[in-house]
Amino acid sequence: MSWPIVTLDSIKADVPYSFVGGPFGSNLTSKHYVDDGVPVIRGQNLGGPECFDESGFVFVTPEKADQLRPNLAFRGDVLFTQRGTLGQVGLIPRSSKYDRYVVSQSQMKLTVDATKADARYVYQYFRLESTIQVILNRTITAGVPHINLRILKSFEIPLPPLPAQRAIAEVAQAYDDLIATNQRRIALLEDAARRLYREWFVHMRFPGHESVKVKDGVPDGWLPLTLGDVCDAVGGGTPSTTRPEYWGGDVVWVTPTDVTRNDCIALLDSEKRITQAGLSNSSAKLVPRETILMTSRASIGYFALMDKPACTNQGFISVLPKRLNSRMFLLFNLLSRVDEMISLATGATFKEISKKTFRSLPVLWPAADPLKSFEDRVYPLIQQVRLIKKQNQQLVQARDVLLPKLMSGQLDVSGIAMPRAVHTDGVPLPC
Repeated sequence: MSWPIVTLDSIKADVPYSFVGGPFGSNLTSKHYVDDGVPVIRGQNLGGPECFDESGFVFVTPEKADQLRPNLAFRGDVLFTQRGTLGQVGLIPRSSKYDRYVVSQSQMKLTVDATKADARYVYQYFRLESTIQVILNRTITAGVPHINLRILKSFEIPLPPLPAQRAIAEVAQAYDDLIATNQRRIALLEDAARRLYREWFVHMRFPGHESVKVKDGVPDGWLPLTLGDVCDAVGGGTPSTTRPEYWGGDVVWVTPTDVTRNDCIALLDSEKRITQAGLSNSSAKLVPRETILMTSRASIGYFALMDKPACTNQGFISVLPKRLNSRMFLLFNLLSRVDEMISLATGATFKEISKKTFRSLPVLWPAADPLKSFEDRVYPLIQQVRLIKKQNQQLVQARDVLLPKLMSGQLDVSGIAMPRAVHTDGVPLPC
């Protein structure tokens, strides 16, 4: 079967300001922002794992929002990025915190005619990689790359009957719900590890602490050392970009965006690859799996525990423990010291913490027993995080293969079973 193809403009609601962009020019600037009131939707509120991120809002007064009535968005509206990270899309849920929002200058919104289309279906269609690619192909490159309302209104979308749209949206939502549940479980596991670190090594309530003598704040058997005493700090490098034979090989090459956009401590892979020749002819160093990768330049203090051997560009310090059973302690010690490292960063163009400064940082090194006990307790949590993240990757892949076939009419949604939670070894998933 195949569905009729319609323009977005043809499914807008028959109400004023149903398909609009943000305010023009000086109608909305930072001088209008206040501490509370009506929230302004910006790019950071779109494009994440949830359909709409209600954190990090700036606000305008209710009176200013009244003046911007043509640029307001409401529950059930679909949101698009006009400039910035093109391809971002969002959907204001029916359970949103606020009953109205202001669309920023970099966003556009569509109020869908509910008798013609399901807003959830439209939102899911614009999340497809194929749809995002069409948007990027239509980008106006003069000045700041952008699309405009005219381009968006003429955008075509397959439109099944409403019951099929709703069913397709429900299938997509089932995948999204499982993915979101897994993300919450990952956050809980990481939080449990952080809390255990604070309990044992900040509050000094490690196992057996009652019987350990403490002198000048240092438990017996613990040592005041530096990071250089307990780990190697390795820099990265970039092969020449003018040498195609250095690129596209089998060596994993990590850049800061791989880590800053990562959603947890565990980093499974990077899409970027270099060749053995590229590795040999650059300052990049191949480090083993389980190396702690720390961004050290510009965005300082993002961490990842790499799941495979890899090398990095210059924006990293790769941390390799010298002592047994210390990887987890080092990781969570460093995670607790990001502000300290940022304060020590220097540089005119961008801030960077040097390897020399990093190595000189003091660390109170625990005795062997609490160090091993922490490793034994926390490393299995990281392994669980990895398993859950791998399952999320599989869910995303399955969803992104299935939805285009449903939306094109290639598959009948009535024959599709909803995705179900499954059990991964050691990681029971919610039912």
